[in-house]
Amino acid sequence: MKRLALLATALLAACGAPHDDSLFPLAKGHRWAYDITTEWENNIVEHEPRVIETLGRDTLPSGDAWRRRSDSGVDYWLRSDASGVYRVATKSELQDEPEADKEPRYVLKTPVAVGTSWRSTTTAYLLQRRQEFPREIRHSHPAVPMNYSIEAVGEAVAVRAGTFGNCVRVKGIAALRLFADPVVGWKDMALTTTEWYCAGVGLVKLVREEPAESTFLTGGTLTMELVDWH
Repeated sequence: MKRLALLATALLAACGAPHDDSLFPLAKGHRWAYDITTEWENNIVEHEPRVIETLGRDTLPSGDAWRRRSDSGVDYWLRSDASGVYRVATKSELQDEPEADKEPRYVLKTPVAVGTSWRSTTTAYLLQRRQEFPREIRHSHPAVPMNYSIEAVGEAVAVRAGTFGNCVRVKGIAALRLFADPVVGWKDMALTTTEWYCAGVGLVKLVREEPAESTFLTGGTLTMELVDWH
C-alpha cells in the first residue's frame, strides 16, 4: 500500500468517510476492474476479470463498517482508525449473514512507513497436488501465518490503468511445510505476496508467488493488475 508524507491525509480518519486520496478508499461509489493472470508451472496461462465496488457504511453487531463487494461472490466489511485499515467480516453468496473475523485482518497498518509490520493468516491459493484429491492445498491448510511489512514508499507503478505515483509496496512472506516428493521429502514451500497501494486509488497491483518445483506438487504465479477504476 502506498505512502509518502502525503500520507498524513491519505490514511482515513477513524470517524467519518475516508479521504479521496486515501491508500485504501472505503467510501461508497468506488469501482475497480482488474485482470487476474495465473501462470502455472505447466506453462498454462489463465485470465480472469475481477470487479470490486464500495457500497457504503453498514451496521454490524460489532459496530459500523465499510462494505466492499467482489463479483467473485464475496462481500467484505472494513474499518479504519488510528491503527490502520483492517477487515472485520466477510460473507459469501452461500451465507445469510456476515461472518465476523476472529481478530482484525489488517490491509495496511500505521505508521505508513518502511519497516511497519504485522501478521495475518493466508492459505495456498495456487499450490496443488498433482494426483491426490482434493488437489488444492488450501483445503488441508486453511490458515497459514504470513508476516507483512512495508518495504517502500513513494514508488511509481505502471499498470494498464495508468502510471501512479506515491505508492506503497507491501510484502507478505509465509512458509508452508509440505511433502514435496520422495527424493526431497518435506520442504518449506514459500508463499509470497507483493502489493502496491497508491494514494487516491487503492490497490493497483498484486503479485502472488507459490512455486512448487516438485514431482508431487505444482504451483505458479498470480498477477492482479488494475485496468480501470473510478
